[in-house]
Amino acid sequence: MDEKTILSSTYDNLPLTSTHWGTYRVEAVDGKVTALHPFGADSDPSPIGTGIVDVLDSPARIKMPMVRKSWLEHGPGTATDKRGQEPFVQVSWDEAETLVASELSRVKTDFGNKAIFGGSYGWASAGRFHHAQSQLHRFLNCIGGYTRSVNTYSYAAAEVILPHVLGNFGGMMYGQTSLESVANSTELFVSFGGFPARNCQIASGGTGDHSQVGLMQKARQRGAEFISVSPIRSDMLERVDAEWLAARPGSDTAILLALAHCLLAENLHDTDFLARYSSGFDAFAAYVTGQSDGVPKSAEWAASLSDIPAATIRTLARRMASSRTMLSVSWSLTRQDHGEQPYWAAITLATMLGQIGLPGGGVGFGYGATNSVGMQRQMLNFAALPQGKNAVDDFIPVARISDMLLNPETDFVYDGGRYTYPDIRLVYWAGGNPFHHHQDLQRLVSAWQKPETVIVHEWCWNTLAKHADIILPCTTHLERPDIMLNPRDPFIVMMEQVVPPVGEARNDYDIFANIARHMKVEDSFTEGRDMHAWQEWMYETSRDMAAEKGVALPDLDSLKQKGWVKIDVPDKPHIMIEDFIDDPVVNPLNTASGKIEIVSQTIANFDDDMNCSPHAIWREPSEWLGNADDKFSLHLISNQPQTKLHSQLDHGSHSRAGKINQREPVTMHPDDAAARGLHDGDLVQVFNDRGICLGVLVVSDDVRPDVVQMATGAWLDPMMTADGKLLCKHGNPNVLTHDLGTSKMTQGPAALSCLVEVTKYNDAPPSMTAFDPPEIITR
Repeated sequence: MDEKTILSSTYDNLPLTSTHWGTYRVEAVDGKVTALHPFGADSDPSPIGTGIVDVLDSPARIKMPMVRKSWLEHGPGTATDKRGQEPFVQVSWDEAETLVASELSRVKTDFGNKAIFGGSYGWASAGRFHHAQSQLHRFLNCIGGYTRSVNTYSYAAAEVILPHVLGNFGGMMYGQTSLESVANSTELFVSFGGFPARNCQIASGGTGDHSQVGLMQKARQRGAEFISVSPIRSDMLERVDAEWLAARPGSDTAILLALAHCLLAENLHDTDFLARYSSGFDAFAAYVTGQSDGVPKSAEWAASLSDIPAATIRTLARRMASSRTMLSVSWSLTRQDHGEQPYWAAITLATMLGQIGLPGGGVGFGYGATNSVGMQRQMLNFAALPQGKNAVDDFIPVARISDMLLNPETDFVYDGGRYTYPDIRLVYWAGGNPFHHHQDLQRLVSAWQKPETVIVHEWCWNTLAKHADIILPCTTHLERPDIMLNPRDPFIVMMEQVVPPVGEARNDYDIFANIARHMKVEDSFTEGRDMHAWQEWMYETSRDMAAEKGVALPDLDSLKQKGWVKIDVPDKPHIMIEDFIDDPVVNPLNTASGKIEIVSQTIANFDDDMNCSPHAIWREPSEWLGNADDKFSLHLISNQPQTKLHSQLDHGSHSRAGKINQREPVTMHPDDAAARGLHDGDLVQVFNDRGICLGVLVVSDDVRPDVVQMATGAWLDPMMTADGKLLCKHGNPNVLTHDLGTSKMTQGPAALSCLVEVTKYNDAPPSMTAFDPPEIITR
């Protein structure tokens, strides 16, 4: 959208703010936010952001520093089993800062900095400066370092496998072929895991225009055909009239291998492309044909695993070979047992088709996962808050936090290496909510009792806050100035402070600066700058970086005056690794061979006990419908929610409007409901050996038989059953998911490999307390 065509409205003079779900004009009266209105540049604005209006100053807001009662009275390590159940004592900022500084110093002195875990998962702010993770890591580095986490819950397995196969992760995930190219050139869009429009509402770092759904519609209007391989019909945008292949969850790799088998058997693969741009195809071909293991990965073989007819698989392979095909694999495919395999298999299949590097062809990772994926934009970098150097080498894969806390000083393997879990005494968390992201929450609750101290920055009484020892109340994006400076989005937005902080909330930077003063490292942390000076530094540094790429950004005063700017996007749609395809000798990939590694010799050289195949391979999930029994015969899909981002604003009006009788919906196929005597609107319990959660049944053929769907994001509302099992009254499905790594190599979360059963809940419905604050003691 050109700047001249941006819609004007009666709200154009209102201040701007940016969030992970879009940019808004903010209406406020007498220091209170009354409404958020869509930004004029946004062609498909999300309503999620409006959910903050009614909770900005609600009973769930944390307005003063808080300390858990037993911890305050008796010190670190006291009654850790009462986290999440105990009252909090309201204290002054000076007392809270002194307690935090003293506790950090104690742990550093007695156990070393490796005993401090810097837990943060980003997403707390779309502003470039008030990014809680950056603030936390900079501060902890100033005091000597911390144990960190690597990778993400979104696509950890991809983060490990893509560098081995394509030589790079970030450039492939966010530098892939743009959806402009898809809209202009793709003839057949085959998506494993769908293109869920609900996820296009969000973008890490903020966005000015939700354009991705419109581009998919443009492709369809031009004549592109769409196929969605997923257990859920609505995983694909309804407006593109996709053919739905309702595959058994967890069978994606089998289908991809069978498609490869068909290409090979019918001589439809591009042998010249394979020879020029890839390595190891012969060994993979021997596996697919069954020459190496005696099992041909034929369409008939895959049909028995996937419930997709063999004839359908073969027809799809022929259509892909005869069309300009974009093969899309969703981020969700990585969040299952052996989640690295579907990505590797998809890359291999796309290489066999020989369309990588062509407009609208090849392979894409996570189209529809966020609004940023496939965004047509200038490939720029912007300045971020400098992190300094972490003097501690210890780390864990992000999804292994319970393992770390429960098993200190034990070994683990990851990406071919061997490491040791540190003995964590203090957890410092700012940004994100592990009681949303993590799996097997009963296990996490037990693990959370191990540290002597848990310090948290939070603005509302979510589950993380209730399980803290010290809570430092932080501001929201409406209560502080910032800049939306997202290298994955063409818009830059000045975020104005619209209202004063509620209560005594402070921004993360000021919180850390004051603690740094207590610990005699204030100069190292602030470098003599307040937040305004840092934001000016970040913007002016980013201007210089853009100028080096030939892009002129306005000066800061001009940006402040207008409020936003849109960077011109290139006329030619971006195509992933096009330069490599143009000349693989001059522009090799950063892999061991310089080519697409269908076989990775690096992985082949990993120790045998890591059980890593050197090429994509079918591995049966440990928990799926292929080995279901009568006890748990339904596969649970716990996907991303439509009414919120992760668990953010779950207590807000927009998220609450999507619940049924205050609880999360559970979608089940009519045949499965009938077999269990269940009806639409029933209060049901979804359960397995790990836990129980309650929800309200929605009977729909939107899901395939033997599958139930329950979105993540509900704040945990725990209750212990008589037999000691954790029950979530509200509907958090992560009480059910297993806490096992995707594999020894990738160690990501495997939440989507989960079997459950569903029955009617016949007891009196328990009262909902998820959004209630704990008892607060004032002094």
